[in-house]
Amino acid sequence: MNQLAQLMQDTAGAGKLPLYQQLQRALRQAIDQGLFGPAGALPAERQLATELAISRITVRKAIDALVEEGLLVRRAGAGNFVNARIEKNFAKLTSFSEDMRSRGRNPTSVWLKRSEGLVTPEEALRLRLSPGARVYRFNRIRYADDVPMCLEYATIAATALPSLDAVGTSMYEALEASGKRPVRALQRLSALLLNAEQARLLASQEGAAGLCVERLGFLRDGQAVEFCRSYFRGDMYDFVAELSAA
Repeated sequence: MNQLAQLMQDTAGAGKLPLYQQLQRALRQAIDQGLFGPAGALPAERQLATELAISRITVRKAIDALVEEGLLVRRAGAGNFVNARIEKNFAKLTSFSEDMRSRGRNPTSVWLKRSEGLVTPEEALRLRLSPGARVYRFNRIRYADDVPMCLEYATIAATALPSLDAVGTSMYEALEASGKRPVRALQRLSALLLNAEQARLLASQEGAAGLCVERLGFLRDGQAVEFCRSYFRGDMYDFVAELSAA
């Protein structure tokens, strides 16, 4: 709580803001700094008001604003919690690792399978490859702060990477190192129910809501180099897109 009080003092010194906005900013900074931990509970509103010497109405107003932003979630009878859901901007072509790091989360992977082989008919159609072309396949579970987020099944044209072992934590970093990172992509999002195997790997429940995202990545010259199908936990991941009038 001392850290939160200090953040409030720092915010107050930056300008003449209403008290609830000072608390709102202080709470946002505390969440960004991991003060409450991922999916952690905030102190009770009464406790915040008492220890920060402000009214409960002020505390409630600040928390209401952060709930509207999606940064906090309010659970009836339990309190206010840091929202552990991840928002992915559908309009930006970034890797899973980049998305997690930008949010202060630690991305890791558990490999299910890495293989090299001849392109399948579906892969040939998606990547516009000739029969007999070679590809690399990467199947893994993607984690954020040790929480399983998605299953990733990626196929990369063998011409885009020097070897199967070139991919470490981030596939896009490996592609960038070889000068073959996609600059645009077509993505398709669809809802599904996790089957037994997907639920087991994602530490979820069979029949739980999930999201399937198919991505086809292209180089600047229009050559397709990546076909990826990922299955996300519906309770942990949101996809957002910014729209504008033509």
